Amino acid sequence: KLLNLQEMVEREHLQDRVDFLGAVPHSNVANVLRQGHVFLNCSLTESFCIAILEAASCGLLVVSTNVGGVPEVLEPDMIVLCDPNVEELVEGLRKAIERQEGDNPVDPIDAHKRIERMYSWHRVALQTIHTYDRIILEPPKSFLQRLGCYQRLGGFSGIVACILALYIELWIQFVVWLQPSKAIDIVPDLNPTEHCS
Repeated sequence: KLLNLQEMVEREHLQDRVDFLGAVPHSNVANVLRQGHVFLNCSLTESFCIAILEAASCGLLVVSTNVGGVPEVLEPDMIVLCDPNVEELVEGLRKAIERQEGDNPVDPIDAHKRIERMYSWHRVALQTIHTYDRIILEPPKSFLQRLGCYQRLGGFSGIVACILALYIELWIQFVVWLQPSKAIDIVPDLNPTEHCS
């Protein structure tokens, strides 16, 4: 890939506008990012993209493919989301450059403060607690409801998830048949105050 990129830079006569930095030490990432205005992320799959978070924290407007968990990482005015194809990414870059050169560029100090507030340990802990509390209040899903959720993953992934879920459910039922729950001794809950005196 690097060779292809270097050939393209030479073919398009961009040698004076493109630098290939190679591996950047972690301690120098922020300094490198602060030199830019727009950050491009072309991932085809992504659960939580730390790179776009770092870029936004350094004041860059992010252009990213709209995949996985990427749309949830940043607030909408901090990111331009694109379908994962060349035409959409080029259009997203055009919009980002126009914004950065126009009347409403990203304020790097404001962006850093916003990211700091969004991802403070206190806020993440509260969100995690809220999520678990919400899940605990939901009634448990039946096996068929869970299969429906897995199927909605779509395509081959949905089929594989359903097959795995079915296999696990059959295995659990087999183990329960071998060792019925009635035959398992249940340890009573201990009340620590009864044993402390």
